[in-house]
Amino acid sequence: MVRAHLENLLAAAAPHDRLPTERDLGATLGVSRPTVRQALANLESDGLVYRVQGAGTFVADRRISKSIELTSFSEDMRARGLTPGSRTVTHETVAAGPRVGPALDVAPDSLVLHLERVRTADDAPVCHEDVWLPGRLGPDLLDDALATSLYDALERRGVHVDRAEQTVAATVLDARTAALLDAPRHSAALRVTRTTYDVRGRLVEHAVTTYRGDRYDYRLTIRRHAREEPPA
Repeated sequence: MVRAHLENLLAAAAPHDRLPTERDLGATLGVSRPTVRQALANLESDGLVYRVQGAGTFVADRRISKSIELTSFSEDMRARGLTPGSRTVTHETVAAGPRVGPALDVAPDSLVLHLERVRTADDAPVCHEDVWLPGRLGPDLLDDALATSLYDALERRGVHVDRAEQTVAATVLDARTAALLDAPRHSAALRVTRTTYDVRGRLVEHAVTTYRGDRYDYRLTIRRHAREEPPA
């Protein structure tokens, strides 16, 4: 009964609308607050709501699931019937520095291309993206990438992306990133760090992408090796 009532509220609400308090929901339904709290926790686990400490429980936006394939953000969104977009924050040529240099296997004083942008799906912000590329690819690559997928821009230059090493970690949004993503400060997020190689084994991209936790998740298919039968 509690779950059904909450799902009806969600169906009639817009993303990021605040739900009634646990006390009000309990009074309306004639159930205890722990019962309401558990129902809300189940909805949060299903990605249908999110909670902000001290502010309440809110309706989550549509969540985008990412399978484990090496695809661009634009490809991900189009595969889900969404329109990808970008809002550029910075595009520049800078020195690699002590952190990005090793990630791209170049000297710290080498020039690299830096692209910072907010990626959107159907005009709603999904992630903040910091991308660094070797300077040898040419500064005009950034201009090209602003108008299309970065991987498409690389393909047109004969750079064929082949594989990536990637880590995914839980984090929270700092004040600046939260403002860029139009999300509450300290709300849950996923930070994905990726180093990408082309078919010749050359490093072509180092990226740190922070996804809103209420709009993005990863979908995995895992398999268990068949057990060997013991000898008869």
